[in-house]
Amino acid sequence: MRPTRTLRAAACAAALLLAAACDSSGSGGSSAGGLNPPDLKAPTKLGRTEGQVNLIAWAGYVEDGSNDPKVNWVTDFEKQTGCQVHSKVAASSDEMVKLMKTGEYDAVSASGDASLRLIASGDAAPVNTALVPHYKDIFSGLKNGPWNSVKGRMYGIPHGRGANLLMYNTQKVRPAPTSWSAVFDGAPAHKGHVTAYDSPIYIADAALYLRATKPELKIKDPYALDQKQFDAAVALLKQQNANVGEYWSDYLKEVSAFKSGDSVVGTTWQVIAGLAASEGAKVKTLVPKEGSTGWSDTWMVSSKAKHPNCAYKWLDWIVSPKVNAQVAEYFGEAPANSKACAETSDKNFCTVYHAADESYWKKIAFWNTPIEQCLDGRTDVKCVPYAKWVQAWTEIKG
Repeated sequence: MRPTRTLRAAACAAALLLAAACDSSGSGGSSAGGLNPPDLKAPTKLGRTEGQVNLIAWAGYVEDGSNDPKVNWVTDFEKQTGCQVHSKVAASSDEMVKLMKTGEYDAVSASGDASLRLIASGDAAPVNTALVPHYKDIFSGLKNGPWNSVKGRMYGIPHGRGANLLMYNTQKVRPAPTSWSAVFDGAPAHKGHVTAYDSPIYIADAALYLRATKPELKIKDPYALDQKQFDAAVALLKQQNANVGEYWSDYLKEVSAFKSGDSVVGTTWQVIAGLAASEGAKVKTLVPKEGSTGWSDTWMVSSKAKHPNCAYKWLDWIVSPKVNAQVAEYFGEAPANSKACAETSDKNFCTVYHAADESYWKKIAFWNTPIEQCLDGRTDVKCVPYAKWVQAWTEIKG
């Protein structure tokens, strides 16, 4: 079984209220300059390794052969560094944040809906990228993003990225869609066979669609919604709900639904589309003309790390070309290291996942966590915080 992430987005922690304005649209190049996290120092050099490292990760990121004997990039790391790996799989970003606060873990593979929380609360320390030799080969679009940096200072090492795509049944959805209208305004044409991602962060998908189709709402950032904008997104999703056959969080269920015809159009990930097609489903995917949401994961070091030297060794190992390629193929995402594409077993993998296509990623609004202080820079209004997104999601599905 391939790994999956289930309901990654969770309730916003109070620490995020410390955060200030930053631009979360696009793929990077604009760090969270308004955020004022605790003044923590990154190491200037590494010392002797401590013999172990404790990690929090998404399923599929830290594989030692126990799940699949053919999938193992941990054993060689342990042999080369002397750092024994102890890992904890987290089911959500909220769980990652809670675990990091215990001080029992050295590093975490945080998504954008967790990383700002960890930075704002001081649970994640800034990273000295000079101590991670393979950082120089990371795609530029993943560096200094609003979810992993503050004022140009990196708080982690990018791991990989993925887009939330529109998938449709080529035999039942004609003509081929080009817009998210297929699951919103045009959803009644496929009533009962529309599927949507089961998470409050999906509200951003509606906001992204409204940004293009309702310019009078003046939405700049799908994660920075004032009350009027938020209400419009919620209303659109309540309207969509009448046409949704299933909300998915388990990728295997979505594969099954598209194979059986229970679902014919909806949001998906590239790995799901590939599996569905390999099992006979007549499906295609695209990034619609409005763009899309997506994720970018970052390995972050705990400010209370007991094994910081081993943690830095892990950060460099996991983004080394060969290992980063293995993780990307196993998990189903674009690798972060520009040299990883030469190491993939499927030589077409990076083309399918648009790994080196920065123009593609500029169309993706990577997940971020909404806070009252609007992420788009506005100061004359308050934005709706994520806790209220969670409440609204229950109403939308209810």
